[in-house]
Amino acid sequence: MKKTKVLIIGSAPDAIEAKEWSDPPFDYIVAINNAWRIRSDWSNCIFPEDFPLRKQPQVSKNQTLNSAKDYVTAQNHFGGFVYAGGTMAFTAGYWVLYQFKPSLIGYIGCDMIYNGSKTHFYGNGKADPLRDDKTLKNLKAKSARLEAIALKQGCSIVNFSLLPSSNLVFPRQKITELYEDKKPPHRKIREDRIQKALRKESALGYFVEDGRYWKQMALFDSVEIEKLDEIWLSTVLSEWNES
Repeated sequence: MKKTKVLIIGSAPDAIEAKEWSDPPFDYIVAINNAWRIRSDWSNCIFPEDFPLRKQPQVSKNQTLNSAKDYVTAQNHFGGFVYAGGTMAFTAGYWVLYQFKPSLIGYIGCDMIYNGSKTHFYGNGKADPLRDDKTLKNLKAKSARLEAIALKQGCSIVNFSLLPSSNLVFPRQKITELYEDKKPPHRKIREDRIQKALRKESALGYFVEDGRYWKQMALFDSVEIEKLDEIWLSTVLSEWNES
């Protein structure tokens, strides 16, 4: 069976590094929002409903634009936006899992750290993941949830970022190692903790089918979401080596 590899490019300043990668070993390159400007060989550009038409790229052969009509179904398949975190770095990850069923997802430009002179590779913009939103209070926990669900599906997630800090808990891997076909770092999931988290999600019932969860924000208890986040943080163990 073919092992599908997918690159997800965000808009952080370091995302521009991906521009220099010659013939990267990915089957699909998914650009979030403006990240299509970094490479011309992207396969998919994914963006929210309010992404301005003037900022959307012209599509050439073998390229597809993907918006809410595509990713809401995918997000719902994995439990919905409230539990996943309502920002495009996570939305893109779940959509890739659903659409391509890959063996590897690699991220660049999605650390969601805003402490430099520029917020984005193209200058300064809105730090969307840091907005006041009950689903985004613990970005590390949301990334742990994505990784745990991916690992259960047989997909490893890595972060190609070289930044010293990140709000993604994914293991780091150098892009050069991928060229050498080196396997991603081993990760171990705690199935008991995953099941505990999923049971709590089911009991809370914070599911909004149309994806517009912000219209029902008052129904969500921040304390309960924080408790849920703590469980998800414990689902993926640190790197381990096979003996």
